[in-house]
Amino acid sequence: MVSIPVAILPSNGKTIPLVGFGTAEFPFNSTGATKGSVLQAIQLGYRHFDTASMYQNEQYLGEAIAEALHLGLIKSRDELFITSKLWTSDSHRELVLPALQNSLKNLRLDYLDLYQIHFPGSLKPGSGFAINEENIVAIDLESVWEAMEECQKLGLTKSIGVSNFSCKKLEKLLASAKIPPAVNQVEINPVWQQKKLRQFCEEKGIHLTAYSPLGAKGVVWGTNRVMDSQVLKEIAIAKGKTVAQISLRWVYEQGVSLVVKSFDRERMKENLEIFDWQLSAEELQKIEQIPQMRGNIIQSFVSEKGPYKSIEEIWAGEI
Repeated sequence: MVSIPVAILPSNGKTIPLVGFGTAEFPFNSTGATKGSVLQAIQLGYRHFDTASMYQNEQYLGEAIAEALHLGLIKSRDELFITSKLWTSDSHRELVLPALQNSLKNLRLDYLDLYQIHFPGSLKPGSGFAINEENIVAIDLESVWEAMEECQKLGLTKSIGVSNFSCKKLEKLLASAKIPPAVNQVEINPVWQQKKLRQFCEEKGIHLTAYSPLGAKGVVWGTNRVMDSQVLKEIAIAKGKTVAQISLRWVYEQGVSLVVKSFDRERMKENLEIFDWQLSAEELQKIEQIPQMRGNIIQSFVSEKGPYKSIEEIWAGEI
């Protein structure tokens, strides 16, 4: 079993495993493989498990945690770091606490380690997971964050954070926040390196977690540009590693944590074999020169009737 290094969250001193296990599958919960995969992941050494109400699999992660405790794979729930996220139809002040309570019920847990605003936008209450133009509304970020802060004060989550926030949106949040976001989970990989955001978050004491560290092959919004990168392929051959390992090691060396998803046991194991070697200065320089392109542009929230009328507005020009 691999022992995964941890990072200290600058905002509150708590720790987060530097490699986590993503549970989202597309279409959401399409195979029902979450429970079995999580149990295998725990056996291999994964301790951070990332879910969201949108993924529609919280109950299966909860079942896996309960079974892992029953089987003695872990001695205590406290050995795990569990993240879930507030979906946009619940991104309204009065719905934040009930949404978290529902996630905890699904997960069979008393608390989360991290609860995040999934995206800096809102849908009309009760609209569910369908992103339709008529349902898109502006998020009242200040009041939603106040409700997130209350969740932490109640002990229902140890830390609160955000996901898919640009520098500009983080600045707006920090201007009114009493508790700063501990984590911002965003797309980071060798073809979308997020240098500006990484520097900003380091200055503000916000830890970054990378999603899609291998790109997003097979996902409706993704590309294969990471796994097809000739630069990464050449480095992988020279080092006797896989392209996936080179990408994950690069993300790890940037000082951010990452969430990687595979339900294949051998790949789950391979994704943890990145800690006992490193990339050379020359290899890092080659990766730095890879042309950059965001994979997840979240086009679905662009609407002439809504708050974001272009991709540029969603990402505040960081595209």
